[in-house]
Amino acid sequence: MLQLSGAGKRFGTKLLFEDVNWLITPDERTGLVGGNGTGKSTMLKVLAGMESLDYGQVTRQKGMTLGYLPQDGLAMRGKTVFEECLSVFDELRGMETEADELTGKLSDHKPGSPEYEAAADRYSHIMDVLHTHDIYTLDSQVGTVLGGLGFAKEDWERKTEEFSGGWQMRIALAKLLLEKPSLLLLDEPTNHLDLETRNWLEDYLRNYENAFVLISHDRYFLDVTVGKTVELWNKNAHFYHGGYEKYVVQKEERKTQLLNAYKNQKDRIEALEAFINRFRAQATKAKQVQSRIKELEKIERIVVPDEEATIHFTIPQPPASGRTVIEVSHLSKNYPTPDGGIKKVLEDVSFQIDRGDRIALVGANGAGKSTLIRMLSGLEGPTSGAIKLGHNVLADYFAQDQYKVLDGNSKMLDDIAGIAPKVPVVELRSLLGCFMFSGDDVFKTLGVLSGGERNRYAMAKMLVSPANMLLLDEPTNHLDLRAKDVLLDAIRNFSGTVLFVSHDRYFIDGLATRVFEVEDRRVHIYPGNYEDYLWRKQGGPEKVTASVASFIPAAPTVTVPVTEASTEDKKPVVKKLNPIKLKLLQDEVEAAEEAIAEWERRIAVAEEKLGVFTTAEDSQRASADLNRLREEHAELLATWEDLGTQLEAQRD
Repeated sequence: MLQLSGAGKRFGTKLLFEDVNWLITPDERTGLVGGNGTGKSTMLKVLAGMESLDYGQVTRQKGMTLGYLPQDGLAMRGKTVFEECLSVFDELRGMETEADELTGKLSDHKPGSPEYEAAADRYSHIMDVLHTHDIYTLDSQVGTVLGGLGFAKEDWERKTEEFSGGWQMRIALAKLLLEKPSLLLLDEPTNHLDLETRNWLEDYLRNYENAFVLISHDRYFLDVTVGKTVELWNKNAHFYHGGYEKYVVQKEERKTQLLNAYKNQKDRIEALEAFINRFRAQATKAKQVQSRIKELEKIERIVVPDEEATIHFTIPQPPASGRTVIEVSHLSKNYPTPDGGIKKVLEDVSFQIDRGDRIALVGANGAGKSTLIRMLSGLEGPTSGAIKLGHNVLADYFAQDQYKVLDGNSKMLDDIAGIAPKVPVVELRSLLGCFMFSGDDVFKTLGVLSGGERNRYAMAKMLVSPANMLLLDEPTNHLDLRAKDVLLDAIRNFSGTVLFVSHDRYFIDGLATRVFEVEDRRVHIYPGNYEDYLWRKQGGPEKVTASVASFIPAAPTVTVPVTEASTEDKKPVVKKLNPIKLKLLQDEVEAAEEAIAEWERRIAVAEEKLGVFTTAEDSQRASADLNRLREEHAELLATWEDLGTQLEAQRD
């Protein structure tokens, strides 16, 4: 369908790639990966015909169609969202009008005449095309895609120019998905999507009838959508079967083979050179020396390129906080609307965050995640209810637009060194390198950086001088896979508490110990990572959420011993619950017991998995999973015992 032959491309004096041979078939489902600056986006533009090659050629099959989505920069005006998406079918709708006109021509001419035959042939062709594209369901197709990408029905009739850049990119993506080109080229399509719409796009691409090539820094998204991985590395394209995880394994195997071949070749070269140098002056060995000189000249030297060093940055550990970090009671948040009404964002929300929690805050765009995290940081006040910080809690907030609070006149290295004087400059430069600032970049003033670059710098800056409570709103935006790994490892080893918003499944699964879902103005709390959260959403015991939730007293179902402080010798008086609330408490005890049994089953599976060695990395991951399950099991037992004590007190 499309073929690159001997393809090469330069960016100024820098060679991005050369001698690339790539045949893209009609069933292509490929992830394009590689480090920053290796030419991924440039390669996608070459495939799309937007940039030319410096060497080699591109061959495209006649009649194929291409659809390209850049990372950003698209903006539409003048039409409603629905009209803009429906415009991709303008040609089909024009053909539908032509078909109506041809019907008139057929009635005007005698059957068998040249005019009749020409009109009949054209009419038959048009009807075949309209049938293939299901012309009578165009409105339904548009509605399905817009709904999947998170547009509410009331948004369909809004003008496109009313939407922000991220939503504009969603409109552009919707148009491409509706066009269904022969080859779909997507550059970071998940950048502006929340988890719900990401999941929808994953399902859409899995069932996409044509070929696609995409760039993404989301490991999970790559794993579930692509069947082949192409890596731009060492100025060439390297092909791997499978998604990202399989690519990582195969790349390590290929690297090992390359190093072994390099070592063997080096040994052979050294042996040849030693023989030549030893016997060069002896006439009796001249023939053998010449033979080895020719062999040496014919050897195609294996080059092992420099690998980016793996950086493991340890966050300086902050002072410890009290056991309870944040306590939220009956929190509500409303905003006035332009028409004088009130928009309710959050309503009667209560939860508790404890020291060491790593909480993923999830929910659809607009559900109130950023509003909640801003209130927890103190930047916004609640309409009603209370937020109470625990003892010695030092909170730090990272916003999506964190770059706005940076001093544009400061030089990057001076600025970060000023807040971390005890961290060696070499270590600071290594950290900045992980966040894509290398060489002379570290001496730039912050004001010349783009918004995305300044946000990356702001995240690096937070890591060197953290508080003991981190509130992170989309910390993985603008980060490549390497920087995400550095951030993930750093937070895993952080002794403080973290609440974060992220749309990266791999990042959430690797970090979260609890998931807070913001939905319908409430916060629903689930133990475990995102996979555990999905398990419950898809049919796991729902009541586990209530019993394990936040491990705090929930007002309607928990009884509190009330002691009269003025009388020392009186026993605590336990208030009795009414029968309905008593039944709810019994249900919570049963749900906790079910959860404990499920966690014990998971622990047994994890222990069995740990007993089978595959790789050191898998063993470390299995060990971490087992420790997490055991910690959660202990928390479940503590909750079950507390609920049981309350229930016994009611029965006595």
